[in-house]
Amino acid sequence: MVQLWKDEAVQWKLTPRFEGKSGALEMGDQPRQLLVSLGDREKVTAEALRRAAAKAVKQIASLGGGAALLNAAPAVEALGAEGLAALIQGAELALYRQEDWKEEKAGDKTVDLYLEGTAGVDAAAVLAETTVLDRWICFARDLVNRPANKLTPDMLAQCVAETAREAGVECQVLDEKETRALGMEAFHAVGDSSANPPRLIVLRWRGGQEGAAPIALVGKGVTFDSGGYSLKTGGSMRGMKGDMAGGAAVCGALFALAENRVPVNAVAVIPAVENRISPASFLPDDVIGSMSGKTIEIGSTDAEGRLILADAITYAIREEKACKVVDIATLTGAMARMLGGVAAGVMANDDAFFADLQSAAERSGEKFWRVPDYPEYKQLIDSPVADLFNSSNDGCGAIAAGMFLAAFAGETPWLHLDIAGNAWSGKLSQPYQPKGATGMGAATLYQLCRLMGEKV
Repeated sequence: MVQLWKDEAVQWKLTPRFEGKSGALEMGDQPRQLLVSLGDREKVTAEALRRAAAKAVKQIASLGGGAALLNAAPAVEALGAEGLAALIQGAELALYRQEDWKEEKAGDKTVDLYLEGTAGVDAAAVLAETTVLDRWICFARDLVNRPANKLTPDMLAQCVAETAREAGVECQVLDEKETRALGMEAFHAVGDSSANPPRLIVLRWRGGQEGAAPIALVGKGVTFDSGGYSLKTGGSMRGMKGDMAGGAAVCGALFALAENRVPVNAVAVIPAVENRISPASFLPDDVIGSMSGKTIEIGSTDAEGRLILADAITYAIREEKACKVVDIATLTGAMARMLGGVAAGVMANDDAFFADLQSAAERSGEKFWRVPDYPEYKQLIDSPVADLFNSSNDGCGAIAAGMFLAAFAGETPWLHLDIAGNAWSGKLSQPYQPKGATGMGAATLYQLCRLMGEKV
């Protein structure tokens, strides 16, 4: 927990200083004093502050410290409120611990962090907003970390609906009869492969002008992906409980918008399914329909995420009247291999909307890299028997997936975020991303919607 300084006794004092290599730690001359280098004053960034705070509190926790006083003055002097928010976020996210089901529970390592040196900014407001966002990022992490047998599509829907009630967010869960009636054949091609029926989860935050069209956040919600009849290898199947990280991210973002009362209209759409093998499973070479009316030839049943997203994007535009759409998904191994765990891939059909994403990412600290969408790439998803092919005719798997989804966005301003390489922590992850799910995308989507609200 991070709080403002109110003269409570503390065990540690963290003093950021602008000397040495950024992120370096050392014990100070005074007892129980930890010095954190931020590097050259002129080169300090919010991300450097985020990493430094994360390293510091993890060090304190490892030494058994239970509280610390953080001198935030250098961060505030360098970057103002943005610097203070980065310090808070790095500290809070670094100490996240995922839930477990062990018989004997290990005690949580907590550090109470107090802030001093915040003159010149509205520290209470920064603290309040950042703490709320961090809590919902951790909520997204919790969902992604949960095993598939403890988070089926219906369990996910129940969890989100209950959370929405507590958060004061409107929630609608459409069952298989309702989604079938809407013509969501692509969604059902995947969802009908499992004994656990699919669910379409819709969250609505109406914080903006009454009647104004919302921005739609569409998150892939595959609670487990076996690959279907295009079966994954055993090694590739590990971690597929997290194939709903996009859905978790949009939930976290929308709940944070609501709790912070951000003046924007936003809707989150999560198509929740399992991709399994059964007598009802779809097969390679099948031709299926979609809510949009477009037909799809199946090249691979392991390219299921784009199928459920296609119908969810159509739903967001037709039923929710979205003015802009962002989809986010652990979509392709090709993107993960290309960008690793550092950046997520982006495809966009609107330059201004992509520029807004870049501005949001500067606030969140998350990294995104735009992939090309040249018209020539449309040949990758050509089919002789249907409107679209759900795989790729000739490599470029990540781009082919984006081109496929672009066909369903149409003229609506649209962003596609492929977070396949970033949903889980790894060698290239940051100190504030402990082992397990990262919550990637939740912070950027929150900041993007916040920016949309500021523009009105």
